[in-house]
Amino acid sequence: MEIIRLQTENHPLMERARMLYAQSFPVHEQRQYPSQRRIMGHEAYHFGLVMENGEFAGMMLYWETENFIYVEHFCMLPELRGRGLGSRALTLLGACGKTVILEIDPPVDAISVRRRQFYERAGFVTNPYRHVHPPYYREHAGHELIVMSRPSGLTQEQMDAFVQFLTQTVMKDAF
Repeated sequence: MEIIRLQTENHPLMERARMLYAQSFPVHEQRQYPSQRRIMGHEAYHFGLVMENGEFAGMMLYWETENFIYVEHFCMLPELRGRGLGSRALTLLGACGKTVILEIDPPVDAISVRRRQFYERAGFVTNPYRHVHPPYYREHAGHELIVMSRPSGLTQEQMDAFVQFLTQTVMKDAF
C-alpha cells in the first residue's frame, strides 16, 4: 500500500477521487472545488490517493505540520471497506511518528458509533475538548465534531495549536 500525493488536478485518477469524495461526505462537510484546486500546491497539504497493488482504493486528504498531521477527509471505496485497507492506510500515515488528528461526528447513531469504533481499533482516542469545525460554506454554521488523535490524547496546548492551524491555515481559503 502507498499514498500518492497529488499537487495538481491533472492526474488520471482525479475525477474518480472527486466522485468518491462527493459520495462519501455530506455537502456541508465538503471543501468547494475552487478552494480544493487552490490549496493543491500548499506545502502542508497532501491530496493523497490510497493505492493498493497499484489500484485506486481511497483517498486521504491531510495537512502535515512540524508537530502533527491533521486528516481533513478520509474515505475508501465502498466496495473495499471491511478488508482492513483503511486501518492499513492510517497505520502508514502514522508511521511518520507524528500525532495524527482527525474529527468525527458525535456517536449518536449506528453508523457514527461504528465509525468511532473503527478509529478506536486503529489506535485513536477521543479527546475531551468541545470542538466546532468552521463551515465550508458561508451560508452554513460550523458543526460540532469529536476530535480523535493517535497515538495518545492531546494536551490543551496541542488542542489549541490544532484549532489555531485549522482556523488560520486549513479553513483560510475555504470559500
